[in-house]
Amino acid sequence: MPGIMKTFIVLSFLCVAALASEDFCYQDAVTACNPTAAKYVDKLNCTAKFGAIDAVESDLQKFINHHFIRSFEYLLLATNFATYERNRAGFEKLFRGLSDNKWHEGIEFIKYLTSRGGHMNFNAISKDIKGEEAEARSFDLRELTAIAKALDIEKKFVHEAHSIHREATRNNKQFHDPEISDYLEKEVVHKERDLIRKLAGYSTDLAGLLNGPDSSLALFMFDDYLQKQ
Repeated sequence: MPGIMKTFIVLSFLCVAALASEDFCYQDAVTACNPTAAKYVDKLNCTAKFGAIDAVESDLQKFINHHFIRSFEYLLLATNFATYERNRAGFEKLFRGLSDNKWHEGIEFIKYLTSRGGHMNFNAISKDIKGEEAEARSFDLRELTAIAKALDIEKKFVHEAHSIHREATRNNKQFHDPEISDYLEKEVVHKERDLIRKLAGYSTDLAGLLNGPDSSLALFMFDDYLQKQ
């Protein structure tokens, strides 16, 4: 009889453990309330995670960190135009605004990630960004090249968002997550579309002005225009 009882207890525990492995909060709670099996439960799987958050969490962490890295780069560009030699208040305003926006968006993404049960890893950076940091780079750029650089940066952001969106919308029961896709579309893709269009327009217009008969005056007027935006 004792042997049968032991076998029953072991089988009961294995069944409970199998249910707990499915990450169901209810089953973990039931196990925790069972005096026999409670010691085998380290923590309850009662998190805010659902859908594809586990599949894209690492990519979201990198995406967030890239916001902060680009924010500092934009700040360097803004400082470059704030010197007494350059004195381009309009360009300084443009790049300082881009810097502030990227910083704010990064913070909002951290809030979103944690609301989905994820956590932030500030050491997560893509190989491409690490490669850029390993190269000798200068942010002492002229007006047109600075805007061109900003345009390339923003295109990288939208491509990165597309990659995460594609992973979240895979036709797979374990990974499909329309909520993440919707958030990326509203908070990244639509905004980037407008920003990329604006920067592309700036670069095209400025290139044409600099090829005109009085490029110095044209550049001064363009900077004045940026101050009023």
